[in-house]
Order: sequence, then structure tokens, then C-alpha cells
Amino acid sequence: MLLKIFHWIEDFIITSWWVVLFLLGCYFFYEHGLLKRDQDFTKLSAQYLDLQREKKLALTQQEDLLLQINSQSDPAWMELTLIKGLGLVGEGQTKILFTDDAVTQ
Repeated sequence: MLLKIFHWIEDFIITSWWVVLFLLGCYFFYEHGLLKRDQDFTKLSAQYLDLQREKKLALTQQEDLLLQINSQSDPAWMELTLIKGLGLVGEGQTKILFTDDAVTQ
């Protein structure tokens, strides 16, 4: 009985070799497609994480800018901006400037 099944499979392969070859080719292309899909998925996942990080940074920057816009009428904010941006000093304060030049005696 088992010998008849093997004989039938052997006859099928010999007479229908092109079907077997076609099935092997289909399997090869299917596996290749799965590999390509996995690579694309990994690449897109990494890009998605990068975009999420950039979005988080942009939202943080947007919040900071909104706070700055909303506080522009505040005199303390104006003073802080002048001190940080232009290097000015407030009234009653002394500015000390350190330089890298060595004084020789």
C-alpha cells in the first residue's frame, strides 16, 4: 500500500514537473515577500518613533513660545529678556565681566 503511494507521487512528479517547479517558485516569491514586508515594517516603525519624538519636541517648543507670547506684557519677563538677550543689568545691580586674558605683573 505504501509502495503504491510512493509510486503515485513519483509518477506525478515526473509527469507534472512543471507544476512542482511552479509551486516551488511561488513559495520562493512568497518567502521573499514576507522578508521584504518585515524589513519595511521595521523601517516604518523606526520612522514612526522618530516622528513621535519630533512631535513631542515641537509641542514642548510650542508651549514655551505660547508662554512667552502670553507673558510679554509682564514687566518682570521684559527685564529677564533684556538681561538674557542683550546682557543688560537691572537698576541697583553690578555687572562683572570675566575674560580669558591673563594679567601679567
